[in-house]
Amino acid sequence: MTEQYLMDPDRQPTLAGVERAAKKIAAILPLTPLLPLEIDGTTIWCKAECLQPIGAFKIRGGWHRLTDLSEDQRPRGVVAFSSGNHAQGVAWAARRLGIPATIIMPEDAPRAKLDNTRALGADVVTYDRMNGSREQLAADLAAKTGAVVVPSFDDPWIVEGQGSCGLEMREQMLALTGSEPDQIVACCGGGGLASGSALANPDADIVVVEPEGWDDMKKSLEAGTIVPVGDNPPATECDALQTLRVSPITFDILQGRHALGLSVSQDEVHHAMRVAFSKLRLVVEPGGAVALAAILAGKISLTDHTAITLSGGNVDNQLFARIIAGD
Repeated sequence: MTEQYLMDPDRQPTLAGVERAAKKIAAILPLTPLLPLEIDGTTIWCKAECLQPIGAFKIRGGWHRLTDLSEDQRPRGVVAFSSGNHAQGVAWAARRLGIPATIIMPEDAPRAKLDNTRALGADVVTYDRMNGSREQLAADLAAKTGAVVVPSFDDPWIVEGQGSCGLEMREQMLALTGSEPDQIVACCGGGGLASGSALANPDADIVVVEPEGWDDMKKSLEAGTIVPVGDNPPATECDALQTLRVSPITFDILQGRHALGLSVSQDEVHHAMRVAFSKLRLVVEPGGAVALAAILAGKISLTDHTAITLSGGNVDNQLFARIIAGD
């Protein structure tokens, strides 16, 4: 691939791009563990992305995107929009690279995510999630400052960066079991992690899991066309997965792989968080537990080589304590 193609924001993400992103990320971060968990006599493999420096897999896409900014772009900075995990991933990469970063975050984002993003040195601008357009706010800021917009999933660099998680998963399973994953169950908001992991694992079945009422990828896959979240969606603790409409770049990859979409309830998510804490000793946020929730609820037939993502661990302490206590 030519340098010109690699720098084209309108290009499509590729396996070669995932491999390129993985090399970048391996140079600065250790592998997150792939942990075995026995469920009804079958062992599944859990990729603990909640143990990343920012507590989520989003550090991958942020690093891949920002390291490809040109020398002219870097001083003008970046602007991103996120409920918190992508915000922290971009802020972490920006601080390490000395790039100014402005992050647009919903007013109701978890306090821990807002505070952590600011602590990483980013300027935070808040908005009303249900009545404001984060995309328009980002575009307006970029027009004023010349900053580069870094979307949370609608971007080839982001998909490839998140796909490095799936590539690591594949290599770790080969080392541990002698076989690649034959089924990957991924937490899904905009679909960056799921679609990137699909590119990294061309022979695996792909399952995406979302919270009930926010299952627009599931409905889109079933309809064969992009279907947005309906009016007045329910409140959810899975803030990381509150995507109102998925993008063609992720939908097309998942549709092309005949991905299956599932949704889970809040009670099922809480149960998964408790299992992850008691069996794996991991703190997993609600949005990071939906893949495990679908498995524990019996919504997926397990294979001998099923791998899942535990995609984030950024949850407010009081909420986590209540969930673990079963309140």
